[in-house]
Amino acid sequence: MGEPTSRSASYGVEPGLRFALLLDGHGGCQQIDWERASNWRPDQGVIWIHLERDDPVAAEWINGKAGFDPVIAEALLEEESRPRVEPVDDGLLIILRGVCATSPEDVDEKERPSDIDLVPLHLWVDGNRVISLRDKGHYMTALRDIRKALHKGKGPNHTGDLLAMIGDKLVRDLEPVLDGMDEEVDELDDMIFNGEASEVRERLKLLRRRSVQLRRYLAPQRDALNRMEHDDAPWLMERDKLRLREVTDKLMRFIEYLDAIRDRTTILHDDLGTVISERIARNSNRLAALAALLLPPSVVAGLFGMNVGGIPGVNDTWAFVVIVAFVTITSVATLWVLKRINWL
Repeated sequence: MGEPTSRSASYGVEPGLRFALLLDGHGGCQQIDWERASNWRPDQGVIWIHLERDDPVAAEWINGKAGFDPVIAEALLEEESRPRVEPVDDGLLIILRGVCATSPEDVDEKERPSDIDLVPLHLWVDGNRVISLRDKGHYMTALRDIRKALHKGKGPNHTGDLLAMIGDKLVRDLEPVLDGMDEEVDELDDMIFNGEASEVRERLKLLRRRSVQLRRYLAPQRDALNRMEHDDAPWLMERDKLRLREVTDKLMRFIEYLDAIRDRTTILHDDLGTVISERIARNSNRLAALAALLLPPSVVAGLFGMNVGGIPGVNDTWAFVVIVAFVTITSVATLWVLKRINWL
């Protein structure tokens, strides 16, 4: 395996190109630059070119020198897309979704959002080449891990093997995302149980929305992987199809896991509504009890506060003491009645 130059060994140096690798068929690779990648011929071996979809240089290459049909080129450069697989001759046009993580270049940026989304990965795969595209602002640890394995001589040997590994790594990265969502559901459940419902509502709403968004892409991704597994492309070996079948089964389990999380958030939302309703009812009972306790003093004060003649006790020294005693006894009696009917 040839020794790459310092420029070709650098990751993401050239405009539009993240990396270009020539597979040696034994798990290793040689990293090459734009010029060698553009002049690649099938007799040189399997090539994997990873591009930035929204870069003008990459778009120009896809529309020109890559030799794609205009329809295929347009699909590869499409901005919004759902997971799907389209067979074209002996190749496959594939669109998948992967976890977007923090790029190593941005690891120290404190303002970078902590939320993790599923972002599109556009692929063209045939017997001799794999071309993948993702946006500049996106970063996928799945592709990084495969590239590192190739540099260590422990990567895929052919295009079918590479495709199966990409699918496997993309699905693998979903597990910590779902585990994090499940832990958040447990935390919200404890907060509701401990009476901290006021902090739960906004987080629960965001969690439910996120589960729906993930489900929106994972279901068609499962169908796409299943279609790849049953495709009759000559470069997809039986071992590759077996691995894709395992990836599909794992993704199906993750979808069921996501459905369970969504159901739990629905239950938590109902529990939250019940807690809030009980709190409102309890506060209303307290206000009604307070009004009942204050009713006798209010009636007495209203009667004796009228500016009319004939009010008893005007000239009696003990009249005020008698009224205070009467109000106290009446309030105590009212309190006893409220406790008897379970209002307090």
